[in-house]
Amino acid sequence: MSWILMIIFGLIAILSVVGTFQAIKEKNLLSVVFNVAAAAIFGWFVVMTVLNSGYPPVHH
Repeated sequence: MSWILMIIFGLIAILSVVGTFQAIKEKNLLSVVFNVAAAAIFGWFVVMTVLNSGYPPVHH
């Protein structure tokens, strides 16, 4: 089931990066901060899940 979370959280991280660039273009500092934080947190979760479980995930 962790592969579903990896896909969802990966999409959130990608959309956060897109939102960051849009916020920079609009000069919205608060939005930049939250988008960067979301991209970092969700992206880190995806990377660590892939390193821990592999892709496709191995069930123990």
